[in-house]
Amino acid sequence: MIARQQRERPAEWSVRRGGTSHSWLVPFIAFEWMWEWVAFALSRWSFLEVLEYLGSFSILVAVIFYFSESGDRIKQRHYQAWQVINTAQGKGGSGGRIEALQELNADKVPLVGVDVSSASLQGLDLHGANLLRSDFSSADLRNSNLSQVNFTLANLNSANLRGATLDRANLAQADLRNSDLNSTGLVGADLSGAVLDDADLRNADLSGIRWQPIKSIQRANIAGVHNAPQGFIEWALKNGAIDRPGGEG
Repeated sequence: MIARQQRERPAEWSVRRGGTSHSWLVPFIAFEWMWEWVAFALSRWSFLEVLEYLGSFSILVAVIFYFSESGDRIKQRHYQAWQVINTAQGKGGSGGRIEALQELNADKVPLVGVDVSSASLQGLDLHGANLLRSDFSSADLRNSNLSQVNFTLANLNSANLRGATLDRANLAQADLRNSDLNSTGLVGADLSGAVLDDADLRNADLSGIRWQPIKSIQRANIAGVHNAPQGFIEWALKNGAIDRPGGEG
């Protein structure tokens, strides 16, 4: 109990009044004495005890409802995030899609088939996202964290991935034509069946990539690539790649 507690009966006024020798204090003592009686009377009123119990019970009910409805709140948040993404589909700029995508991914929601083509998404963090069959064509993804993402069968045609991190990403059968992969981290990435025609791979980190099943690499610029696996450069040049340090692929 918080507000209500049993109180002792206040002293009679003659006793309280006789406890001071200064007459100017009498009004203050009388005022305090009056409220002591009020508090004493209320402390014996059971109705207040019932109200206090009801207040505690209402708090308990509110807490129960809050947690029981948490699933609905999460669903509503996801619905709003998807609404932001779908409403801005095909448009340039961000349009709130960076926050929406990151929120969905943080909640482990698959982003399969998401269409953010032509969007400005610099600095996007979708580490570990499932982006199977997604459309990021012509999107600006510079300096984004896309490590360990599943880009299988994704459309990354003309995407700007300059300076992005795609370490251990699955790019199997992805369309990377005309993409800007300049200075991109591709450590351990799977490029099985990927199409890299006209891509700019200059200064990219290719350490440990799975490259032998690459489908096509015509006119891709591989000048200055770092940590290329043994045999990759020779194979790429033989299959149509170019080595032009000062120009695009």
